[in-house]
Amino acid sequence: MRRFAYLLWTVALAGLFACQGEKSDNTSKFVTVQNGKFYRGTEEYKFIGANFWFGAILASEGQGGDRERLTKELDLMQEVGINNVRVLVGGEGPDTVASHVVPILQPEPGVYNDTILQGLDYLIAELEKREMTAVLFLNNSWEWSGGYGAYLEWAGCGPVPEWSDWDAAQRYHCQFVKNDKAKEMAENHVRFIVSRTNTVTGKPYTESPAIMAWELANEPRAFARDPETKTCFANWIESQAKLIKSLDSNHLVTTGSEGIVGCEEDSALFRKIHAFPEIDYICIHIWPYNWHWIGPASGPLETAKDINGPTSMIDNLDNASSKTYQYINECYHAVWDLDKPIVIEEFGYPRDNYSITPGSPTVGRDRYYWDMFATIDMLSKQDVVGGKVVGCCFWAWGGYAQPQHTRWECWDDYVGDPAQEEQGLNAVFACDTTTLNIIRKAAESLISSTPNK
Repeated sequence: MRRFAYLLWTVALAGLFACQGEKSDNTSKFVTVQNGKFYRGTEEYKFIGANFWFGAILASEGQGGDRERLTKELDLMQEVGINNVRVLVGGEGPDTVASHVVPILQPEPGVYNDTILQGLDYLIAELEKREMTAVLFLNNSWEWSGGYGAYLEWAGCGPVPEWSDWDAAQRYHCQFVKNDKAKEMAENHVRFIVSRTNTVTGKPYTESPAIMAWELANEPRAFARDPETKTCFANWIESQAKLIKSLDSNHLVTTGSEGIVGCEEDSALFRKIHAFPEIDYICIHIWPYNWHWIGPASGPLETAKDINGPTSMIDNLDNASSKTYQYINECYHAVWDLDKPIVIEEFGYPRDNYSITPGSPTVGRDRYYWDMFATIDMLSKQDVVGGKVVGCCFWAWGGYAQPQHTRWECWDDYVGDPAQEEQGLNAVFACDTTTLNIIRKAAESLISSTPNK
């Protein structure tokens, strides 16, 4: 399949043509969904995007902020054809946890760091200037930005266990969708953010064309397979989506789900949480390394090096690409009749030999990206077989960052990999020219195949 997709995309690239005429005023409109496709105004909207979770922090004027770098990053993204970014609204909980994002947006329930809020305002204003769009996620099931764990701790459930004890971590975090106090605090946060007025533009967030969608959480999970917890999980998805729609009728809403993997391997649950009418589109995430598609090891960087060897990124590429295509189809077949667009909003691939150095070889990653973009290009043209994949966001944008340590330390550059992960392993840096060229060609191909472009 990989070689077939490669051939199709190569043919498509050979027929690229330059877009003619002036930009339409429609580019400044809200993104909507019609007949399983995205539209911006009257024009169909497809996108190659980047995960840029630290955007609001970088746009702030406090510690961690660097507006000069932000401008350079957004300019480079536009130059290579990236027109969408996926951004964390902000972290929750204490700033004393080594794996947590800092600065924290909400250090205590209902208490906010105005510097980060104004950074989010500034980022949205800069995206508006560039006619770019953003997906803003409001919560997180994982510990690196607080999320579920922070709300549960605030609700009196005791300290968050270490994720190294996977069973204990799941038992703790599965409480979130059943804990009324934790959910109420998360709901109050949603109300506060979605109802905010931008201090830079003077416009309510609800009126910003730069916001494509509100996302309930980064990779929301039930963290348990019993029917009661799954039902509570689905009910929470529905209630949060309804809440956002009651506050903001202009913007889309999505889940942030990884797909079937993130729904406890339950395709019916995956379908259920995306069938709610308040959920406008379907999202899936794909992680060949984390899901053991590259080699036998998944875990600490040192272990992966020892077991997989220096060429595993390349030697196991066909298996990773094949399983990627199978997973997209598996998810599609669970939701095909919902007639909603599908976005692959996270996918990542380590650098060769699990290196973390900017500019180090990315032969395996480049080939995986090429395969992924070829698959998306092919599927974006299909109305029935294979799905309606019309957008993607790779993980993650590192840009001009210069990582100082293997794990993030205050105040190292933000590189896209969360603090608890190897800094640079999945990041795409400005010096990764071969990867950027593949992204550029993919964006050109996707846009050239879009009607009215």
